[in-house]
Amino acid sequence: MNFARTAAVACLSLCLSHAAFAEDAGKPPSSPDTASLALDANEPEWTPEERAERDARKACKVKICDIIATKDPQGDDVSCDIVKTWHEADITKMLGGRIEWPWGKAVCQSKLEIERKQLVKAMTEANYDVDLPEQKVSCTLTQKKEGDPYAVDVLITPKIAFENGKAVSAHMNWGEAKAPMLAYALIYAGTGLDNSANVLGPEVTRMVNEFTTRKCKKLKDELPSNTRN
Repeated sequence: MNFARTAAVACLSLCLSHAAFAEDAGKPPSSPDTASLALDANEPEWTPEERAERDARKACKVKICDIIATKDPQGDDVSCDIVKTWHEADITKMLGGRIEWPWGKAVCQSKLEIERKQLVKAMTEANYDVDLPEQKVSCTLTQKKEGDPYAVDVLITPKIAFENGKAVSAHMNWGEAKAPMLAYALIYAGTGLDNSANVLGPEVTRMVNEFTTRKCKKLKDELPSNTRN
C-alpha cells in the first residue's frame, strides 16, 4: 500500500473512531489496551479544554448506555456534540503501527444522532439494521512542518446490521468530502476505496460491540437508571 493510500486510510480510521457511538479508539488487535489513550510522562498533559471534551463525551456515552441497559423505547433520542483532540502519540497508538500517520495533532468534531427506538430494536430484535442519518465529521489536521492546518469535512451515512443484539456488519457510506487540494486527493482515494471494498467495516463492527458490552459495563454504576434505584 503506497503512502497516499496509507495516509487516506489513516485519516478515515480517525474519522470512524470519532464517529462510532462517540467512542474513543479501542485497542487494535494483539496490541496493548489503548482505549483510554492514557498519557505517559513523555506525552503532553491534557488541557482544560481537552478535559471538558472528555466529560462531554462521557455524558453522551452514559446516555447511550442507559438506553441499552433499560431497552426503553420511550424518551429522548441521542443527540450529542462530540469534540475530541487527538495528539499525534494518541493516533499512533490507535493505529497500532499498521498505518502511517502523516500529520500531527488532530481536532475532530461531529454531531452524533441516534434514534432511541432504533437503538432499542438493535438490542432486542433478532435482525435489525440501524440506518443513521447523514452526519458530518470535521477534523483539523496540524502539519508536522510549517504550514496552516488542514480543515477536512467528510459526510457519512453509517449503516450497522445487528443480530440478537450484536453488530455483525457495518458500512460507513462516505459522502462528499471537503479539504485543501493536497489532502483532498488522499481523502477522495480513501473514501472511494472504503465505499467499494468496505475496508473499515470490520473495525466499526468491533468498536460498536466493544462499546455496547465492555465500555457500557464500566459505566454501569453511573447510569441514571441505576442511580435512581
